[in-house]
Amino acid sequence: MLHPGADVIAEAGGLHAFTGRREKPFITDSGGFQVFSLAYGSVHDEISSGGGSIKRKGSMSSTREGNKVVSISEQGVTFKSYRDGTVMLLTPETSVAAQKKIGADIILPLDELPPYHVESDNILRESTQRSHRWEDRSLQEHAKNPQGQAMWGIIHGGSDLDLRSESVRFVASRPFDGYAIGGSLGSNPSELYTIINHVMQILPRDKSCHVLGIADPKNVKALAQLGCDTFDSCYSTRCARHGSMMTDTGMIRVRSGKYTSAHHPLEGCNCYTCTRYSLSYLHHLVKANEPIAQTLLSLHNISYMRKLMDTMRDDILQNKL
Repeated sequence: MLHPGADVIAEAGGLHAFTGRREKPFITDSGGFQVFSLAYGSVHDEISSGGGSIKRKGSMSSTREGNKVVSISEQGVTFKSYRDGTVMLLTPETSVAAQKKIGADIILPLDELPPYHVESDNILRESTQRSHRWEDRSLQEHAKNPQGQAMWGIIHGGSDLDLRSESVRFVASRPFDGYAIGGSLGSNPSELYTIINHVMQILPRDKSCHVLGIADPKNVKALAQLGCDTFDSCYSTRCARHGSMMTDTGMIRVRSGKYTSAHHPLEGCNCYTCTRYSLSYLHHLVKANEPIAQTLLSLHNISYMRKLMDTMRDDILQNKL
C-alpha cells in the first residue's frame, strides 16, 4: 500500500507482470501484520520476548517512537506511514480492494495481531472476536467480485486453546476457500506444536491449511506431519542477512573464521550460489559487509527450502509422511 502502491502494480498488469513471475501463484497478506509490526517495533521480537503494548480506543494505550503509533477501532487500524508520516486508515474493505487490485491469487482478510503476552485474557478474547468481525467484512467485500481469486480464513486465539476452538468453528462456518493458522503461535516449539495439533484435530480437512509466519526446516517437517499444507516465513532470508546457510546437518555461519581459506563450494548443493562461489569468497563478502552477500545466501537458503518441500511432497505421495 505504501510503496510502490497498488496503483503502480495494477498499471504494470498486476503482481505477475510486475515481478516477472507469471506462472506461479501469489498469496498476499492483508497488511495487518505489517501495521502491527509498527506498533510493536518487531512482531517477531514481540512474540519471543513479550514486551510492548498497543493503543486501543476505549482500552489501553501506549506511544512508541512517535510515527509508529497505532490506533485500533472497530472500523480498522489507523497508522502513520514509516516513509513520510502520512496518516492512513486500513480497513477490511480497503485491504481486500488493494489485494484484488494487484491481482493476488490468494488473499488474506484483515486481522488483528496482539503480542504473545497480552495484559489479560479478556483482551485476547476481544482481539479474536474483532478479527472474526473483520474477517466477515473482508469476506463480504471479496464476495462482491471474486474474479477468480481465493480467500483464506484466519484462525486466531493465541495460546488459548478454547479460543482456538472457537475460531476454528468460526472460519469453518464461512465460505472461505482455505484456512490459515495465524496470530501468536506460542513462545517455544512445544507451545507451537500444542496449538497446531489442537487446531488440526478439529479443523475440517476438505480445504488447504496454511501456517502463517512459520517456515524453518525443523518446524516445517513437524507441522507437515500434523497435516499442514503450506507455509510462509522470512526465516530463509533473515538467516541469510545474518550470514548463515541452511544445510541438512544444520546452519553454517559463513562469518566464522574457519571458512577464511575454505576454497571450495558447499558440498552437495547445486543452487546458483554454490555452483559459482566458494565458502571462502562468501565468508569474505559477509565479513566485508558486501550487500551481495545477503542476496547470494538468500538464493541458497530459498533453494534449500524448495528442495526440502519437494522431498516432503514426494514423501507424502509415497505415504512416507
